[in-house]
Amino acid sequence: MHEEEPNPVADLWPLAPSDTTDWLLELCGDGVTGFMPPAMPDAVWVLNAMYEHEEGPADVSYHEYRQAGLADGSIRPAVFAGIDLEVGIATGGDLGRAEHPGHGWRRLRWAELARRTGDPLVPEGLLPSHYCFPSAKKEGSWPLGIVPPAEGSMDRETWDRLIAVLTAHGPAGPDTPCLAYYNPLMLVRPDFDNLRVQAGRLGDAGMLYDNPVADFSPSNLWAQDRSWVLCTDYDLWATKVAGPPALIEALLNDPELEAVRLPCAP
Repeated sequence: MHEEEPNPVADLWPLAPSDTTDWLLELCGDGVTGFMPPAMPDAVWVLNAMYEHEEGPADVSYHEYRQAGLADGSIRPAVFAGIDLEVGIATGGDLGRAEHPGHGWRRLRWAELARRTGDPLVPEGLLPSHYCFPSAKKEGSWPLGIVPPAEGSMDRETWDRLIAVLTAHGPAGPDTPCLAYYNPLMLVRPDFDNLRVQAGRLGDAGMLYDNPVADFSPSNLWAQDRSWVLCTDYDLWATKVAGPPALIEALLNDPELEAVRLPCAP
C-alpha cells in the first residue's frame, strides 16, 4: 500500500487490504467501474435524483445556451494545453458528486418525467444511464430548466437517505461493520495496482460522501457479513442494491427514494 495523505475520513475509515474485494471479483467479475452484484437474493435500483426549475424547462438547451455564449463572448471556450475542447454536445449532465441545486428547484421524479414524455423509465434491455429520456432532450442536450441525474455517483440526498435505510436494516444498525471500495477511475490519484478499500461503521458512512480521495460516492459499500452490497457504476445514473427481500421492499417503498426493479438486471 502507498502512504496516504491525512484526511478527515481516515481515522474512522482506515485503509483495508485490497484482497477484501476478492469475493466481489469472484461474484461479479471485473470491478474497474464498480463490482456489479447479482440478486442476493433480491435486488433493486435506486435512481439518482434529478431536479427541475419551478418555472419549468426553458425552450433553450444547455448546448444552445453554451453555443450562444461562445458566439457573443460571454463564455470563454474550454482550452487545455492549446487544444480546443469545445467538441461534441453540451448535454447538461455532470460526472461525480451532486446535490440539490438550491432555491427555485424541485425534485423531478423519473416517473413524472416518464409520464410527461412518454419515454419508458428505463429503455428495455438497458440500465439507468444517459440513454434514458431521449424525448426530454434536444439533439442530446437537456433543457436548461432540468438538472439531469449525476453519472457515476449518487447525489448527496440519495446517499444520506440510503445510508439511513441500510442502517435501519443492518445486522447491527449503526455499528454494522462495512467496507467501501472506490474504483481507480474515481480517485483523485488513480492507482490501478492497489485497490482502494476502506473499513468502518455504517453509522459513519455519511462522511464517505465527502472523502477527499475521490469526487464520487463509493463504487461499492457492503456489510462485512455480506448480507447486502451496493454498487454505483462509474457509467450509470443509479445504484444497484442487492440483499434480503425486507431491505429491498423497504427501498422500493421509501417515500424519499425512487427505486425500481429492472428485469434485465436481477
